[in-house]
Amino acid sequence: MPLSDSEPRPGSTDPAALFTAYLDYYRQAVDRKLRSLSDADLRASRLPSGWSPLELLIHLVHMEQRWFRWGFLAEPVERPWDDHAGQDPHGPWAVPDGVGLDELLQALHAGGATTSEVLATHALDEQGALGGRFTEDPPTLAWICFHVLQEYARHAGHLDISVELAGGATGE
Repeated sequence: MPLSDSEPRPGSTDPAALFTAYLDYYRQAVDRKLRSLSDADLRASRLPSGWSPLELLIHLVHMEQRWFRWGFLAEPVERPWDDHAGQDPHGPWAVPDGVGLDELLQALHAGGATTSEVLATHALDEQGALGGRFTEDPPTLAWICFHVLQEYARHAGHLDISVELAGGATGE
């Protein structure tokens, strides 16, 4: 399915299709906003909290991977907290030297393809597998989808503020 800059059309009653469409929509919005910034603006913070737009992007890449690949599928993920300084899940976001926008956007969309495949092949009431992120009582796929969707929506809004302050493209 091609990615769209527009919110998914109303009328669908298939929750998995809605999750897929909205996650694609937010990934595309993040992509568009970030591409409107210079490399210097991508790496600079304009906010008191100190994160840069590129740091927010690496967080989104790893967040989705943690929930779907490492979490739901229990696939091995070598460095699941690589978006945080020192691999500390509570540490600030950090982008390794030499990593740039194109590489991170490619990873964002590749992670989205994995998510879409999971949603196409698993029931929303299925619980995540044990052995990856979860050692007991894993959440359902529906819960994971809601969680990841709210992460994207919240951070896309945060990104609007940062991008607007830098003079880039905001909005949907």
